[in-house]
Amino acid sequence: MNGPEGPRVQEQAGGRPNPDILWSGMTHVGRFRPNNEDAFLALKFDGHEATYLGKTGRSSLSGADFVFAVSDGMGGAQSGEFASKIAVDRITRLLPRSFRLSAAGMSSDFQDVLTELVAFIHTDLINLGLSYSECAGMGATLSLCWFKPEWMYFAHIGDSRIYHLPRQGRLTQITHDHTHVGWLRRLGRLNEREARTHPRRNALAQSLGAGNQFVDPHIGAVSFGPGDRFLICSDGLVEGLWDRRIEELLRTAPSLGAEPSAVRLLVDESVRESGRDNTTGLIVEFRAPEGGVPRP
Repeated sequence: MNGPEGPRVQEQAGGRPNPDILWSGMTHVGRFRPNNEDAFLALKFDGHEATYLGKTGRSSLSGADFVFAVSDGMGGAQSGEFASKIAVDRITRLLPRSFRLSAAGMSSDFQDVLTELVAFIHTDLINLGLSYSECAGMGATLSLCWFKPEWMYFAHIGDSRIYHLPRQGRLTQITHDHTHVGWLRRLGRLNEREARTHPRRNALAQSLGAGNQFVDPHIGAVSFGPGDRFLICSDGLVEGLWDRRIEELLRTAPSLGAEPSAVRLLVDESVRESGRDNTTGLIVEFRAPEGGVPRP
């Protein structure tokens, strides 16, 4: 892409080849929960098909788009686990179609595509809750990253998070927590320490399903280049790690593909420090095709 809107290109501006994309995901039930209601997705798609990817891998950004997402389900019995799996599964139905339209020069704005996607998942969860008593009230968060050359488009609802760590610069939380405490933090009325101990820190103002009539997702775009890292995570990971520790681990961990992986370091430490909730992390990293852009 030449920007948030525009034709697909196989090279970046100036003729530079597209960077390679590396990813690694991990989920942990935590130390106290009986089942894991988190789910994550790694997906590659073009105009012909969508392919589910493994938990770790490396590929080229040329000729295909990539989507990574984390969802945290909620609801009685097993319905929270079911809700998060529905949220990530439904992504495969709309985004490949958008690729075909883009290739034909009829691309919709990414905001329209992602707004439609979120509404689609929300309606599915609401209908299932109305149709089956065991699904009543079930819901899910969703934090989704859609990668094209040079640009990451995101859609988010709930209190899972997307972080961006540029090769040079500080860690930034891209998404807004859809909680009362998140709203207070954005207003500057709470600092991170106060937010972490606030009695209503887990009270969601928005989620997919869960009886909500309307949803207003946070949607946007972020540019990136070789050396950048993104972290998509559930609130369970944040529960055990302060932002400064997340940044330290992301910045100093070896490149994806090495052991121990960066995502394992994050998840394992979070579970040791807290572990009160399911804990999921998914890291996406970009490197020059020859691997010639080392991390600092």
